[in-house]
Amino acid sequence: MKAPSGRQGLILIVLFFGLLLMNGCKSYKAQQDELPDTAERGTIHISADESFKPVIDEQVQVYEALYPGTHIVVHYKPEAECLKDFYVDSIRMVIATRSFSKSEERFMTDSLKTGPEMLRVALDAIAVVLHPQSPDSVLSMQDVRAILTGRFSKTLIPVFDGTQATSTVRFIVDSVLHGDTLTAATVGARSSREVIDYVATHPNAVGFVGVSWIGNREDTMQVSFLKKVKIAYLESREKPGKYILPVQENIYLDRYPMVRDLVYNLKENFKGLGHGFAEFMRSERGQLIFKRAYLRPAQRSFLSRPVRLKE
Repeated sequence: MKAPSGRQGLILIVLFFGLLLMNGCKSYKAQQDELPDTAERGTIHISADESFKPVIDEQVQVYEALYPGTHIVVHYKPEAECLKDFYVDSIRMVIATRSFSKSEERFMTDSLKTGPEMLRVALDAIAVVLHPQSPDSVLSMQDVRAILTGRFSKTLIPVFDGTQATSTVRFIVDSVLHGDTLTAATVGARSSREVIDYVATHPNAVGFVGVSWIGNREDTMQVSFLKKVKIAYLESREKPGKYILPVQENIYLDRYPMVRDLVYNLKENFKGLGHGFAEFMRSERGQLIFKRAYLRPAQRSFLSRPVRLKE
């Protein structure tokens, strides 16, 4: 039998490696079918700060309506409990007011074999809510600090969605009190909704909640809350002596004095449902949901411009 010529041998080698390549390659659909979930199908578990429940619920509802094959199970918790989920491999995403630390990132990279990513998707304001009959509806930040530390001229009781481990308490202690101590009279409710209910029935109570619980006047539940409590005016950062509400314009223009970030932390080492939901929240549609919830979208700019209509 004749040995193949040099040219024939080259052709045989090319054919051999071509067959290997074809056998090793799979169609995109076949590769997607092998994944446990994708942006359009499957179930994942995520952990979210309870103070953002109204807007995260809406994000999930719209996403699942767009992709009926998906199911996003949200575990709402105080922020400190959410942050513990950086170490839990079954939780694909953590939504909180801060990103992972260096040590948390190292753990996820080394132990969970996940390259985590984070993105600030919105900014939220902390609203101060009062009993409808409270005469103290206009407060400077000095007044707010005095109420929080028990040094106000009247006996007013601060109320939070818990006295420890929540993002609202952490923001107040770090960014408002700058390490000073909350008064021992502080009341810890079990949720933001219970803060509102407590203030509605206690004339000397002052509640602190995320504006997404109280700012949306198109949400029937939040409209019912506004019938039970009122929102305090706080002194503007921009113009001392001017008092403003935590409305969207004041958050956009950095006038309102108590504003915090909303951040997603994604823990997924393949392009699955977590990536799909993250992409949705930073997309135009997801950002519009944050805007409708009276937060400030961080990834898209929706500026309103004056328009003159011709008669």
